[in-house]
Amino acid sequence: MCKFLSLSLAAAFTLCLFLSGCGSEPSGPRAVVGQPAPTFVLNDTDGKTWNLEELKGQVVFINFWATWCPSCLKEMPGMEKLYRSLPRDKFKMLAILYNDTAAMAVNFVQRAGFTFPILVDTKGFSSLAYGLTGVPETYIVDKQGILREKFIGAVDWEDPKYEAMLLSYINE
Repeated sequence: MCKFLSLSLAAAFTLCLFLSGCGSEPSGPRAVVGQPAPTFVLNDTDGKTWNLEELKGQVVFINFWATWCPSCLKEMPGMEKLYRSLPRDKFKMLAILYNDTAAMAVNFVQRAGFTFPILVDTKGFSSLAYGLTGVPETYIVDKQGILREKFIGAVDWEDPKYEAMLLSYINE
């Protein structure tokens, strides 16, 4: 009986050690304001390939979101207004679907009338690279590929200060 209990305790301890290394804490590169933004190559729901490296020279708005996230859905109309108001040749908005299905996203985006690209990362590599802690999270990358802003949680993108911020990066 003592031998069984000892083996059970040892197995439980080993399992705890293993599980403690499998938490949500991302490993590898993370997005750090003032440093180069982690790069990615992803396809959108229309099949177009987006390579962050190829967008240098433009300001890039990267938003991680999901259809099951009420805060994400709440901020999207403001994102659409920003997307439509800023010059397309100098500004890109990329909404990266997180832990969700492309079919759900396409259905939602079409019903809502959103026109910015929805990127799909089925393996979650971009969320790991950015050190995502949840959704929504938004990152602003300048024309040189440097991460300039990081927003955790929903933002009221209709507030004029955000358009002014983006225009200041566009006009640098």
